[in-house]
Amino acid sequence: MEREEFDVVVVGGGPGGATLAALVAMQGHRVLVLEKETFPRYQIGESLLPSTIHGVCKMIGVTDALAAAGFTHKKGGTFRWGAKPEPWTFSFSVSPKIASSTSYAYQVERSKFDKILLDNAVSKGAEVRFRTQVGDVIEEDGRVVGVTYSGEDGAERRAYARFVVDASGNGSRIYKRVGGTRVYSEFFRSLALFGYFEGGRRLPAPYSGNILSVAFNSGWFWYIPLSDTLTSVGAVVRRENAEKVQGDPEASLSALIDECPLIKDYLSGATRVTEGQYGQIRARKDYSYHQTTFWRPGFVLIGDAACFVDPVFSSGVHLATYSALLASRSINSALAGLVGEEEAFTEFEARYRREYGVFYEFLMSFYDMHRDEDSYFWSAKKVTHSGHTELESFVELVAGVSSSEFALRDAESAAVRMKDKSAEFAAAIDELAADREGNMAPLFKSSAVRQAMQEGAQVQSRAFLGEDLGPDVPMFPGGLVTSNDGLFWLPAKA
Repeated sequence: MEREEFDVVVVGGGPGGATLAALVAMQGHRVLVLEKETFPRYQIGESLLPSTIHGVCKMIGVTDALAAAGFTHKKGGTFRWGAKPEPWTFSFSVSPKIASSTSYAYQVERSKFDKILLDNAVSKGAEVRFRTQVGDVIEEDGRVVGVTYSGEDGAERRAYARFVVDASGNGSRIYKRVGGTRVYSEFFRSLALFGYFEGGRRLPAPYSGNILSVAFNSGWFWYIPLSDTLTSVGAVVRRENAEKVQGDPEASLSALIDECPLIKDYLSGATRVTEGQYGQIRARKDYSYHQTTFWRPGFVLIGDAACFVDPVFSSGVHLATYSALLASRSINSALAGLVGEEEAFTEFEARYRREYGVFYEFLMSFYDMHRDEDSYFWSAKKVTHSGHTELESFVELVAGVSSSEFALRDAESAAVRMKDKSAEFAAAIDELAADREGNMAPLFKSSAVRQAMQEGAQVQSRAFLGEDLGPDVPMFPGGLVTSNDGLFWLPAKA
């Protein structure tokens, strides 16, 4: 059996794996990426946030390549959601009159976007092997020291490394080896059915590139313009309504579209794509979960291997690339001897768990504010109706996070805070809708929105300003700080 030595082995070449591979290889370390497919390949999760484009992607040096790819510019999100009968828009800029160079993201075809990121990792020095299947991790004295894998010839090989990173997504075969358990959300216990259409309508300029999210009786739709003519369309329903997405996929999706007048209108002149990578109707289920532990000595989970939450706010690729940035800081710092492994990865897990918790709480509040008491889907999404099971899970999720925002002791305190945030969010939208100038300031008054955007904005600032941003401060008492270039952890100065 062949034995090879690396500093880091990354399982999975998606955005998380490619980002981490680039950030570690940039420090001169030997990085091997094992990817089960060949690129380009299809993937869902097409709507991005600015922190990925202007923060992480700037750090790894793919900003120009992304700009040249011609992806649709996304200025924010447009929602038919809440008490208002007409759609309202959330913009990444505070005002259209003072839009900055970073107040947009992209709607991407993931087959193209992911290949750009993985090609970049190769250009930075990482080695990628396609069509490889990782079988298991290798342990020695309680530490993960490598993986076994096989290529197209079926021969088993071993790759040893100081660190193994699982970036292989929700279908990971090795995530259990980190320990703990995968906890599925009851609140976001949903199914998604989705396909692609040519010729669908677009929102009015300047928001024609926005994602459109529309609540309807059985759940909600996403409507993502990937080009001038190609649109990704998906319906999210509760798992108890599984009959709505079973049977003939074409008929099921058509029936759901018929239930939602706004989406039906936008697709009135469109035809479904039936060939190529977008030719089939696909389904996903149980896609909101978290692992109760994210790392152990020599082994770390990032992206969907660690956690995923409902996609209504396009947080999937953000969490994948953000966790890759955090984990790469931990690996680079440990290999450089700047901080100890346990200290570095404790910081990684605390920050990643906090960011996941921020989006989780934000989305629970966002769902809770929608008013449709006649709908089973939406009445079940009320925090007060959850029986505290989900709230107890949320408290457990953030229990190890030592920050004032998550100083929760029990489900009762979580329920009170989420109800307050839901009401605050709804009031902000009412104020936003009344402002004809398109000023986003009312929405940023909502603490849920501020928290969801806060860390991404910090990553962007560090990527653009570096040491000019000034020294970092610990996120947690006794925690580490980020180096000026954003690539390492450092002890906080007394």
